[in-house]
Amino acid sequence: MRHGIRGAAVTALAAALLTGCGGEKESSGKPTASPTGTSSTGSQKASGAPVAEGRTTVGAAGSACRLPVSFTTADNWKAKAFTLDGTEFDALAKQGPFTMACEIDAKPAGNIGFLRAWTSDLKGGTPRAALEAFVRAEKNARKATYTEIKAGSLPATEVVYDTYSELMEESKQEHALAVTTPGGAVVLHLGGIDTDEHKEMLPAYELAKKSLRVIAP
Repeated sequence: MRHGIRGAAVTALAAALLTGCGGEKESSGKPTASPTGTSSTGSQKASGAPVAEGRTTVGAAGSACRLPVSFTTADNWKAKAFTLDGTEFDALAKQGPFTMACEIDAKPAGNIGFLRAWTSDLKGGTPRAALEAFVRAEKNARKATYTEIKAGSLPATEVVYDTYSELMEESKQEHALAVTTPGGAVVLHLGGIDTDEHKEMLPAYELAKKSLRVIAP
């Protein structure tokens, strides 16, 4: 199926991938009508920060995205920060108590998907509670398996789960992790057009996880 996607249908599927922060969560470009298929990029506006290219660090002041944490991106992935723009599309950049703050695009590296950082004002809770709140807000999530891990040196919780893709008419795997910081909880989420694509992008997710650091407020 993936060869077909990357053949004649790749343009149409790439457009359909520009879905929102609900069911499909693969976004970029103009919004579509469905709450589970609307572009998070369309629901956001660029913060004015430079786009990061190559292997770089995002999160700190002066990087492509300002976050409570920093982490390293994989070679040729491009990071861009977004802020809510005050329109009705703002809701599409939210998942439970979290708001999408940074989107790192895998397309320049040859894959179709994103690593996204979501932030929340939640303070004082556990990474597990934060991550469960994030996953519960994904109506298509199922078969979630949670594991207590370290992200860098930080206590973290990781989840592997499936979502059903109406576009592909099949389920696909997703990964996410959560940490808590003095500035609030942060979730890193890796999606992808399908499970095969997702698995190809896992090294980028693992790099971000291994390099995760809290930025002092």
